[in-house]
Amino acid sequence: MGVYRRDDLPRGVRAVTLALWHVADPGNVGTLLRSADAFGAGVALSPGCADPTGPKALRASMGALFRVPLSGFDAPEGRRIALVPRGGTPLPEVDLSGDVVFVLGAEREGLPGDVLARCDERASIPQHGDAESLNVAMAGTVALYELARRSA
Repeated sequence: MGVYRRDDLPRGVRAVTLALWHVADPGNVGTLLRSADAFGAGVALSPGCADPTGPKALRASMGALFRVPLSGFDAPEGRRIALVPRGGTPLPEVDLSGDVVFVLGAEREGLPGDVLARCDERASIPQHGDAESLNVAMAGTVALYELARRSA
């Protein structure tokens, strides 16, 4: 058993950030923390997101919660790229240079108009199957991978 103070968790922003808008499923929040850890990104949380310290999120993060800096949704600076299921620029064609903030929405509702309006671009992950969309944790991971692939 371990006991940690919330105030001792890493805080701050990184050059690459996943900004989560009302992502309510703790498993998705934890999985996105784990992906951020794997790719050196930070995570920014809006009000209405699942508690990253809750049991399900903590389990899904596989300890990444203790390594990935957290911030408020609006704290990270950089080019804000909204990940949308359809209608955005294909992700492989999006300029990902400089500081990048991938903005991901709630599992069912997606991103509201006012949040989309604050983004610099909308991007969609090309899909060739019949799936309606990707799970938010999968979409965030694919976006981080695309950025890392270009940097390799």
